[in-house]
Amino acid sequence: MKIRSIETYILRTPLGAKRFFSSQAAFPERNSFLVKITADNGLVGWGEGGQYGPPEPPMACVEKVLAPKLIGRQADEPVRIFEELYSFSRDFGQKGTYVEALSAIDIALWDLWGKSLGRPVHALLGGAFRTRVPAYGTGCYYPDHYRDTERMLRELAEEARGYREAGMTAIKMKIGLLPIDLDAQRLAVVREAIGPEIGLMVDANHAYTSASAIRIGRSLEKHNVLWFEEPVVPEDREGYRRVRDAIDVPVAGGECEYTRFGFRDLMLGQCIDIAQPDLCCAGGFTEWTKILALTSSFGVLTVPHVWGSGIAVAAALQAIAVAPQVPFTAAGVPLQNEPMIEFDRTHNPLRDDLLVERFVLQDGAIAVPTGPGLGVEVNEAELLKYSVKA
Repeated sequence: MKIRSIETYILRTPLGAKRFFSSQAAFPERNSFLVKITADNGLVGWGEGGQYGPPEPPMACVEKVLAPKLIGRQADEPVRIFEELYSFSRDFGQKGTYVEALSAIDIALWDLWGKSLGRPVHALLGGAFRTRVPAYGTGCYYPDHYRDTERMLRELAEEARGYREAGMTAIKMKIGLLPIDLDAQRLAVVREAIGPEIGLMVDANHAYTSASAIRIGRSLEKHNVLWFEEPVVPEDREGYRRVRDAIDVPVAGGECEYTRFGFRDLMLGQCIDIAQPDLCCAGGFTEWTKILALTSSFGVLTVPHVWGSGIAVAAALQAIAVAPQVPFTAAGVPLQNEPMIEFDRTHNPLRDDLLVERFVLQDGAIAVPTGPGLGVEVNEAELLKYSVKA
């Protein structure tokens, strides 16, 4: 089975009135970068890459640089191909765009390999520890009218209650855009709305210095927050250590890190309690296995970051399926020694409509696809509907 063609797709859909904010920026649209690899036997593999910026740069890397090196290659050698392409681009692409492009290619090759064998990716990775993955809902962003405090807090409480009523057992909210005292008030509103039994995490998207992160960390402790995600900028390893040493809330991070080498540095620096590699950015399944070996050897739970289309969700489910408990117990506890899947709850047709079958939350969990490869099928009509470049 050899690689016959590699196609790239940029998908976009404007959010209009459903635009929202994190601490860093407004989100006026959802976009995704997909790679489609077709083998000479007609089988097709899908991959996704480049979650954090415009999709055009990783697309150019694939089209102009990497794809020409792959035509005619064996399609069932994703690990070898990743290592060779990473070594080729090491001098100029250790992080960022080139690794994002490699991630999309890697995921597509694992999908293709699984389809050729009639086995899911989790079987190729060594076997699933679980058939269902507990999910946490990511939401409670900032609305356009975040300066209208009364309205914002009222709608925030309604949104949080909606997640509880929908069966979410844990949710993650955003902080960092507003002054600390007001964000502490938002935190209190959410905790009251969901009650004490629902897990609550917060994500600052690296909005703080270590000093201000420690200050708001005191409020997180009062509301039994399960983790504090990206308290400081990803380059500030010492800041991560300061925050981790100063508060009792576990510190999470790594969604802006790349490959096993980046996570090696996070582990050696004792920066985080929970590692959050994004398969579509950190190196696909090939690097996932190496990152997982690193984090588990340091006793760090790995809960991948997920942000993108249905392909990204499918890849994360396959990856989480093979993640062992850290440490093992007879009955796993989500976010204590069992990973969860991030299930973004903002409006995203690229996640909900792109695949033939949607992911369904049932009893607080999502089933791991058991079909060959990623176990999902792309709806070609929806693909073309949202594609701005095919």
